[in-house]
Amino acid sequence: MRILTKVSAVVVAFMSLNAAGASAQSANINATATVFQAITVTGARYLSFGNVFPVVAKTVVVSDATSGRFDLTGQSSGNVNVSFTLPTNLTSGANNLPIGTWTGCTNGTNTTTGCTSFTPSAGATASAFSGAGALFVWVGGTVSPAANQAAGAYTGVVTLTAAYF
Repeated sequence: MRILTKVSAVVVAFMSLNAAGASAQSANINATATVFQAITVTGARYLSFGNVFPVVAKTVVVSDATSGRFDLTGQSSGNVNVSFTLPTNLTSGANNLPIGTWTGCTNGTNTTTGCTSFTPSAGATASAFSGAGALFVWVGGTVSPAANQAAGAYTGVVTLTAAYF
């Protein structure tokens, strides 16, 4: 037992010497964050198919004056995903007018010239705000009335959602 006590005392003494010889070390880092400007989305222009006739499909392309347009503002040069909730039909009471296809285009300036085409019904589309923090999105589509399409004013809602990524 006496040997064990002596060995223990030697170990404790050795550890004490080692601990006294070591010095604590520390370092600092900065924690940072960049808060982006909030995104605003404005429905700037309705998508208008105008007068439509039975069995005659009507297409509005993004460069037409009757295409739909959304105006977005956000962080200068910030990357953004735009996605849509799209109706499959325009409705008038219980009557449906099918929308067969959708087209879209984005640009950092308010012109469809040189814009980037995409398909709004295909899911989220990556884009970016201009250096001035602007983004313009146009939508077009095709309606296909049936031979017995009921007369009336047909409407639907197109919703654009934008989120930074």
